[in-house]
Amino acid sequence: MRRTTRYPVNGANSLWQIYQTVSFWKVLKTFIIIQIARYTPFLNVKNWLYRTFLRMEIGEQTAFALMAMPDTMFPEKIKVGRNTIIGYNTTILAHEYLVTEYRLGDVIIGDEVMIGANTTILPGVVIGDGAVVSAGTLVHKDVPAGAFVGGNPMQIIYTREEMARRT
Repeated sequence: MRRTTRYPVNGANSLWQIYQTVSFWKVLKTFIIIQIARYTPFLNVKNWLYRTFLRMEIGEQTAFALMAMPDTMFPEKIKVGRNTIIGYNTTILAHEYLVTEYRLGDVIIGDEVMIGANTTILPGVVIGDGAVVSAGTLVHKDVPAGAFVGGNPMQIIYTREEMARRT
């Protein structure tokens, strides 16, 4: 099970109550910063924007590819290690708005991780150091360190030990 905190809501679904859970001005600021960063070809500038304005923890030499999309409401819940690649058009969510509740969870991505293009990472997930996530994967549970995973839903394709035997 993912590490999320659940917040029940009454009445209309939780997305209708969004600005009771997060400030409109925070979402607006975050959205603008993310849109600038998504199109910025300069990795250092992109990381600086995320660290400075969104309070994301990002390790040195980490690369967010073009169009990567961190969470627009709770980006401070995202931590990415050093020398990691976040692939093109990848979405990292730290929230889920459901009909009767919303959930928040930290996303922790380790060092030297490779996230393929068009991947979606759900809240409350930990991706271990040296893991490889195949393009188009829905990461709905933790990824062990050094593993190669892929699919929708995500499955372990090779463990660290199996990967070592292949090389």
